[in-house]
Amino acid sequence: QVQLVESGGGLVQPGGSLRLSCAASGFAFSTYAMSWYRQAPGKEREKVATISGGGGTTIYADSVKGRFTISRDNGKYTVYLQMNSLKPEDTAVYYCYVQGSRDYWGQGTQVTVSS
Repeated sequence: QVQLVESGGGLVQPGGSLRLSCAASGFAFSTYAMSWYRQAPGKEREKVATISGGGGTTIYADSVKGRFTISRDNGKYTVYLQMNSLKPEDTAVYYCYVQGSRDYWGQGTQVTVSS
């Protein structure tokens, strides 16, 4: 069955960096676009970034353009989100997502940006 397992979250100071990872299994990883979403307390879940199956196309939310980079390693069935110049408003639970026969989500990883 499809499994998505995020890791790499934590507490970081404003201006710092984190790299999130999402290990996938149970489907033909390289043939599916992958996305990162985030949800802050009291707010709706929002799409942060998407990468095509081959990795050649990436799309970002305006709020993270120029600061976040999505990438993937199809040999390792893993998608990454490199987050630089973090701001307090980036604080959220970050989720990995794939649309297969239905929507699949990971369990989420907490990112807290605070001094």
